[in-house]
Amino acid sequence: MAPSLRSPVVRRTSAALAARKGQLAAQARPTPRPEPRWTFLTNHAHVLIVLSKNPSTVLREVALLVGITERAVQRIIADLERDGFIEREKVGRQNSYRLRSKQPLRHPIEAHRSIGDLIDLI
Repeated sequence: MAPSLRSPVVRRTSAALAARKGQLAAQARPTPRPEPRWTFLTNHAHVLIVLSKNPSTVLREVALLVGITERAVQRIIADLERDGFIEREKVGRQNSYRLRSKQPLRHPIEAHRSIGDLIDLI
């Protein structure tokens, strides 16, 4: 094996500089925020909020924005429609949703407020 042309001091200094460079690069990168394990609002509320902003949003997009599957969005839409919180209107090949903003929230603690109050809050 051929002897190294660099002295041991130079090799240690180069290694230390490379390590420090890596540390600085790691500090410069923003650390990603961990996904929250829970939120204050349910997925049903998130779907309502998305539909209130754009009533003709396709379910695939709603799923992406809320962070759930398209099938889960379909079930939530069915729940909301069945219980009278939204109305579906077919516009060509696409659905458009109308929120029934006067509907009261479901839990007894919040029943004095309406869906419209929740949407206005957000």
